[in-house]
Amino acid sequence: QVQLVESGGGLVQAGGSLRLSCAASGRSSSNINVGWFRQAPGSERQFIGVISLSGRNTYYQDSVKGRFTISRDNAKNTVYLQMNSLEPEDTAVYYCAAGSRFSYARDTYEYWGQGTQVTVSS
Repeated sequence: QVQLVESGGGLVQAGGSLRLSCAASGRSSSNINVGWFRQAPGSERQFIGVISLSGRNTYYQDSVKGRFTISRDNAKNTVYLQMNSLEPEDTAVYYCAAGSRFSYARDTYEYWGQGTQVTVSS
């Protein structure tokens, strides 16, 4: 099975930046896509973006487009989420997930990280 470990969360002021990392181990298939999601208290887990590890495809939700960038380092089995121009509305627990589909739907991802808290203060 695939195990995902996230790091890089924390507290940042509005307008600041954070970079989250998602390190994967135990890959069981060659066609892997890694998605990023976030969940605020009382809200559904929301799709942020996805990257294909076998190609160069990326897709982002409109709310983060232009501010967030997903990148990958296949040699390190690591995916990054660079977050710039952070706003208080970005405050949430952030998760990475892996699956065989290049998808925006959370129930299409089989493996999930533990989540990391991102708090943006005004």
